[in-house]
Amino acid sequence: MGKVVLLCGSPRLEGNTAQVLEECAAVLEREGIATEIVLLAEMHIRSCTACGLCTGGACALDDGLNEIIEKVREADGFIVGTPVYFGTARGDVLAALQRIGMVSMSSDAFLSRKVGGPIVVARRGGHTATLQELWMFFLINDMIVPGSTYWNMVFGLAPGEARNDEEGIRTVRRFAENVAFLVRKLE
Repeated sequence: MGKVVLLCGSPRLEGNTAQVLEECAAVLEREGIATEIVLLAEMHIRSCTACGLCTGGACALDDGLNEIIEKVREADGFIVGTPVYFGTARGDVLAALQRIGMVSMSSDAFLSRKVGGPIVVARRGGHTATLQELWMFFLINDMIVPGSTYWNMVFGLAPGEARNDEEGIRTVRRFAENVAFLVRKLE
């Protein structure tokens, strides 16, 4: 059985992004893949300082991100969910990804050939720009990013509205099925 870590970049523990990632995790679990949703909501992730001290496989900054790095290192897949703020991913999500990528590239390339991808949630717009921004993280880290029936984006403002976006939820579910398919194939 494989495992996928899902990073929730929402500051709202019960918000739309968390709910969409729960839908994704439910499909992965149904497909026989273990999941763990990691919440950034109660963390204060700092930006990378490019100190170069991550060659040993951990970040020199001590804010809890190393625990997430270890979870991702041990997993077969990595999915990142973020709300869209002002047409982009939340700053702490990008800070976390930049540091995770820096540790991977500077040490054991633990992200290489992991399966995953981004999921974005927004009220009205900025989805595609945010997806493109996040895809760059996955691709530059030599990861395998499966497709779906559309882009991995869901519309919603008030908590629970995202579940009403039938096409968005259907797209995320298919993406999760494809992640599970590839994780199993790569085992």
